[in-house]
Amino acid sequence: MAKRKSGPANEEKPRGGRARRMGEMLPDIGGTAFRRFGFVQSSIVSRWGEIVGERYAAVSAPESIRFPQGKRADGVLTLAVSGAHAPMMQHVVPVIIERVNRFFGYAAVARVAIRQGDMAKAAPRPERPELVALPLELGESLRTIADPELKAVLESLARGVATATRPPAIGKVS
Repeated sequence: MAKRKSGPANEEKPRGGRARRMGEMLPDIGGTAFRRFGFVQSSIVSRWGEIVGERYAAVSAPESIRFPQGKRADGVLTLAVSGAHAPMMQHVVPVIIERVNRFFGYAAVARVAIRQGDMAKAAPRPERPELVALPLELGESLRTIADPELKAVLESLARGVATATRPPAIGKVS
């Protein structure tokens, strides 16, 4: 049996490039799935509430945008609308078309097709535990932080640590 050489040819090459944040990779990962289901821009799904308003977003969700062959304009937006709200949504279709086209910046949508059905409800958020006073030594160190958002996050973290009944499980160390 021949021995393998453990020289530089058999060693694994170092990987190139920098480490990327998850936020940078998310559009790449989700983009393929969104394109497969008819969404050229995934932001229409994630920003639906901003586009049409919370009132209409609560009872509808975009399913797909289908464009004519070889075009990126005059598409058909398919909406899933919950139960008895479909007739109301038919009356506001011109407003939805106008808002979606304003979001895209061009006449991307010419028609809206409504599919009546149950909307997937988001799971209710668990109730927040009662706020616990911060330990004095933590409260003093947080007072010097000028950024209010950072201060709020650190206070929340400190409260979570103070109310924990046992240390968090991070993972097994071999």
